[in-house]
Amino acid sequence: MEKDKITLGTRKVSIEFPGVKALSDVDFQISTGAIHAVMGANGAGKSTLMKVLSGANPGYTGDVLYNGQAVEVRTPVAAKKLGIQIVYQEVDTALIPNLTVAENVMFNDTVMNMKGKLFMNYGKLRRDAQEVLKRLNVDIDVRRICSSLSLAQKQMVLIARAIQNTCNFLILDEPTAPLSDTETEELFRVVNHLRDTQNIAIIFITHRIHEVLRICDSYTVMRGGMIVDTTPITPDTTSKEIVDKMLGRSFEENFPKEICDIGEKSFVVEHLTEHEGRVKDVSLYVRRGEIVGLAGLVGGGKTELCKTIFGAYRKSSGTITLNGKELKIGKPVDAVKNRIALVPEERRKEGVLVAETVTFNLAAASLGSFCRASFVNDRAADKNAQKFVESLSIKTPSIRQKVAYLSGGNQQKVAVGKWLAADCDVYIFDEPTKGVDVGAKQEIFHLINEIAKAGNCVIYATCENSELLSITDRMYVMFDGKVMAELETAKTNENEIMHYATGATDAYAAC
Repeated sequence: MEKDKITLGTRKVSIEFPGVKALSDVDFQISTGAIHAVMGANGAGKSTLMKVLSGANPGYTGDVLYNGQAVEVRTPVAAKKLGIQIVYQEVDTALIPNLTVAENVMFNDTVMNMKGKLFMNYGKLRRDAQEVLKRLNVDIDVRRICSSLSLAQKQMVLIARAIQNTCNFLILDEPTAPLSDTETEELFRVVNHLRDTQNIAIIFITHRIHEVLRICDSYTVMRGGMIVDTTPITPDTTSKEIVDKMLGRSFEENFPKEICDIGEKSFVVEHLTEHEGRVKDVSLYVRRGEIVGLAGLVGGGKTELCKTIFGAYRKSSGTITLNGKELKIGKPVDAVKNRIALVPEERRKEGVLVAETVTFNLAAASLGSFCRASFVNDRAADKNAQKFVESLSIKTPSIRQKVAYLSGGNQQKVAVGKWLAADCDVYIFDEPTKGVDVGAKQEIFHLINEIAKAGNCVIYATCENSELLSITDRMYVMFDGKVMAELETAKTNENEIMHYATGATDAYAAC
């Protein structure tokens, strides 16, 4: 017997932030027992709408509707009482890093049920957490401290926390972005199970269109704070038609490699090993004007290599040479002094200062050049910010806007722009397009090509093989912290990349 449907939606919902109308008279509805995608370019209003539904944006006008009746959802607690759960993309801001996995998974239950109790039953807490993780088919020691987990493991802990509570509507914000293919398959299994057996509605906020076509029943496209279209997904639905709706124009799916003059070998890493063994005897080189990719699956060592080169992780052996000079890099400030830039994967945590303005962020990597004695020359910093806002097409109502209020793609441009202001020789990009829409991805690709054209060395690390094949000249494929193969981009394909990314030591033989 089919369970009764519960509906959730909005009627004429609008919300404004300083200088930006984020939502404009939005009418939206979803019923339980369905998987629905909400899509749109960065800044389209997707996350803002989901935050209204989950009680995190209380300043809206209009109505939130639950089974057709207007309800007040002005706090996360009010949303949770209605069974509305949300898992945010930025996992580190949602977890409590110094608590265990068990305490994080069961956190909502603990807060709601500890009133009047003097003691915590940690045995039961751990058993309950293990049961929830078991439903996700995830093997994580529930006694581990969350700060020690990988990004993928943190995401799974948050999803486990959401589904262990009463849940009618589960909102997932870019849920697969930090996950490997295997972990993504497990997530899809859980999502289908929740829909089919527990009558839960799952709302996906994502830019990964191929995943939407595969797992979702329907999708909504937003643009400029308004809903453009809501339609079922059929076998005839194509990624191009969705992208065209997102951008409001026709879109070419390929990202052609721009031609750069490649010079002599400039940046050389030899036998680099990280002291905890996360990077093992890695050697690579980059020539001037060359874009070199780091390929591999999640956990293969790409991020760890980037951070070891930059001095965020301590090396135990190996050398790093730039223009024939061996560099002594013990911490990130040494890398900056030697004109090496890193745009990290977790941009909100490590790439930008979200509580500071666009102006401050764009000056942050070269603050000394904007100072007089101990004071910042505001006029010079403003002039620098205006220059990069225009040249990088950063969409912001003002250079005084806090970076926290910018879309993901524009935050990424700010993260890149601060290093352009510092005028570096080596630029390291770690998953630079994660969580950005296809339009912003094009702009970031063009920007990286321009950096290479200026004669700089570029390292581009990503799990997206299609991006590596589009933008790089050569690539190194990593597995378990080691380089398995060096490939020339023009002469390789996704199958060969995956052959080495899964740890194969034998030579690839095309069928």
